[in-house]
Amino acid sequence: MRIPTITKNLLIINVLAFLAMMGLQRFGINLNDICGLHFFLAPDFQVYQLVTYMFMHAGWQHIIFNMFALWMFGCVVERVWGPKKFLFYYIFTGVGAGILQEIVQFAQLYYMASEQLPAFSFSDIFEVAHNSSEVLNQWTTVGASGAVYAILLAFGMIFPEERIFIFPLPIPIKAKWFVVGYVVIELFSALSTPGDSVAHFAHLGGMLFGFLLIRYWYRHPSVDSSQMYGRSSGEHLFSNLRSRWEQHQNRKTENYRDSQTSTQTSTHESDWEYNARQAKEQDEVDRILDKIRKSGYDSLTTEEKQKLFNQSNRK
Repeated sequence: MRIPTITKNLLIINVLAFLAMMGLQRFGINLNDICGLHFFLAPDFQVYQLVTYMFMHAGWQHIIFNMFALWMFGCVVERVWGPKKFLFYYIFTGVGAGILQEIVQFAQLYYMASEQLPAFSFSDIFEVAHNSSEVLNQWTTVGASGAVYAILLAFGMIFPEERIFIFPLPIPIKAKWFVVGYVVIELFSALSTPGDSVAHFAHLGGMLFGFLLIRYWYRHPSVDSSQMYGRSSGEHLFSNLRSRWEQHQNRKTENYRDSQTSTQTSTHESDWEYNARQAKEQDEVDRILDKIRKSGYDSLTTEEKQKLFNQSNRK
């Protein structure tokens, strides 16, 4: 299946950025420090990082998972929405995921400061951030996970009843339950393991902004969005895929039958040859029967007895 334009270009950009990051590390340059999303009160924070962070990744496992999910679900969603709408959705949800991550980090800083400093007030947060600049610079978020999780959400909202196989589950599950399960897992992980270095709230942020955007498109349909969003478009896409598969299978069956017919025609004798052979065999049987009437069965040779036996088995 051909990869749509935007999905293919996003895959290429992410892979090239990751290879550049790996290569520059040999020269002592950490591209994640430059393009990764820093906490907005940290000295290294730049506004452009809200976009660039989603093209950076921490390691091989990180980028492989994100790119596989982008390819698997992005191809379908882009075909439903079209390239422009899909690209806007990807960037919008990626930025939204970064914004929610910033809000959560701010709440985390405020909570830590209020726990450790007596008589702490909200106005003191900027002084605390200034005094903790080195630590805050380490609060860096990278990865396309926020946008990718938003694509998972879009797939589940467009094709809620479609069944998909998810390893290691032994049975297929509906897309809507797949999305709900991911939300529950991410929310539980975010609350139970806040220090595991995974930006769970960024994942949830991508899904949240994706949900809000899809609901907005649904409630304010334009000419384009009314044609590109909705279950009917998704069902039409899957129907086309199934039809192509069925046509492919039917062509294989027809080609097999044609080859069988051709083989039979080429290997079997013609009708004239068949009739001639049958007439010759019948004349031989009639001669043997006449011999039996005149001289008895014992007068037949072994070959004649075998011919008569074979002929009786065919009838």
